[in-house]
Order: sequence, then C-alpha cells, then structure tokens
Amino acid sequence: MADAALPADEYLALVRRKRLYGAILLLLFVLLMASGFEIADARNAGSFVGGITHVFDFPGEIFSEALRDGRNLPGFVVKFLPSLLETLNIAAVSTLIGGMMAALLAIFSTRGLALWPKGIFLFRRAMDVMRAMPEIVVALVLIFLLGGGPVPAMIAIVVHTAGALGKLFSEVAENADLKPVEGLASVGAGWLARIWFGIGPQVAPNWSSYALLRFEINIRASAILGFVGSGGIGYDLKTALQWGQGKYDQVVAIFLLLFLTIVLVDAVSDRARARLVRGRAGA
Repeated sequence: MADAALPADEYLALVRRKRLYGAILLLLFVLLMASGFEIADARNAGSFVGGITHVFDFPGEIFSEALRDGRNLPGFVVKFLPSLLETLNIAAVSTLIGGMMAALLAIFSTRGLALWPKGIFLFRRAMDVMRAMPEIVVALVLIFLLGGGPVPAMIAIVVHTAGALGKLFSEVAENADLKPVEGLASVGAGWLARIWFGIGPQVAPNWSSYALLRFEINIRASAILGFVGSGGIGYDLKTALQWGQGKYDQVVAIFLLLFLTIVLVDAVSDRARARLVRGRAGA
C-alpha cells in the first residue's frame, strides 16, 4: 500500500533498486557456493569429479551380498529387534520428558501467561541455547563423562527436544485466546488453574501434533546417536559396517528394520495429527 502511494518514477526506481539488491545477493550466494566447493574439493583425498562415478560401489557391495545371503535376513531381523526396541524407548522417553520441559518453558516464556514476566527473556534464550546444540555433540560430551549406553543419548535428545518444542509450544500459546484466562482470574482462580483450564484445552491439539512429529525425528536421532556409542540399533549398524564384507547382510537387515519402523510410525502419527487438527478445527 505504501509503494502504491509513491509517484510512478519513485516507484519504478524502488523496484529497480530491489531487483538490483536481489541480483547482488544471488551473485554473492553463487560465488560463495562455488568457492566453498573449490576449497572442499581441494582438501579431499580425491577429486569430486573423479569419485562421483564410484558413488554406488559401496552400496552395490552391500546389497549384492545381502541378495546372495538373503536367507539370513529373517533371522537377523529377529536378532536386532531388541536393539530396535531400545532405540524406540530412547526416542519415546526423550520425547515425553523433553515435551514436559518444553511445556513449562513455553508457558514461562509466553507474554500474558508467564508467572514471572521479567524471566521471559531468560527462558527464551535458554530455549535458543538448547535448540542450537546438536544432539551428537551433547551425546559425545556425556559419553566422555558417563560412559556409553542409552542414558547419554536420552539426555542429549531431551535437551534438543525441549528447546525445539518449547519454541513451537510458545508460539501456539501466544496465539491462544486470553478471555478464558481473564474470566478465571476474575473469579479468583490461581495461576496454575488459569493455565490448566484456560489455556490447556486450546493448545493441547497443536502441542500433541508437534510432539508426535518430534517423536518421529527423535527415532532417527536415537538411531544416529548409536554410531557414537549410545546404544540402540545404531550401535549394531556401526558394528556391522566396521566388520565389512561378510556382515553386510546384517547391515541390510538393520536398514530394513529402521525403514519399516519409520514408515509405520510416520503413518500412525500422520493419522493421529490429522485427527487432532480436524478436531481442533471442528471445535
């Protein structure tokens, strides 16, 4: 609307200036990408162009061995089921604890709802820090302190989950209608009662949907953290890959288990999220 009120010459000059700035930014982006590629390619043991033709050699070895020893796959699937359950347990517990922490952080960092308004900035920055720390870095530090196992992986995922979900939960809470809260306050309800009965029913569907989505992400994260010694099926995958040829049928069995599990969890959580969103829209 402001641009429309300008004289034609000024408006055209403004459009040309915006296009010029956009072209400069695009050119800088392309130059940075090209220079970064050149630096990375120069530091590699081999060139990218020379190695790209062999990109499928290793997967080809894995799947050719798996096809040759395909009769072993059902037995390996059963063998690695306990490790898969451990990975799912890590993801589920991490999502539950991280989600509860995120709910508290969201309420404490939401304007109009916070119990200590002066602490909003502190809680928001705390979520930024938790969200900025990669799970694998936190897990490596905790493994050094606590040793290997599922506990370091769980703590690392909890920290990141609390920061990521806390941000999303806070945005949902900020868009909630405060009239129920004001009504409860007018009849003398305490802060906890105002949050529980005034805000909880409004944010519960979206919070649950975000938590389910985070659970899917945490399954992948817990499997990846197994590579650094945090237990679960990721650790078995790392061990099978280290043994090399002769164990590639185990690698395929683990990949198959992970793929089927993620597809199943995605399908179930997608349906659950759709029902939650429809229920919210119908309300």
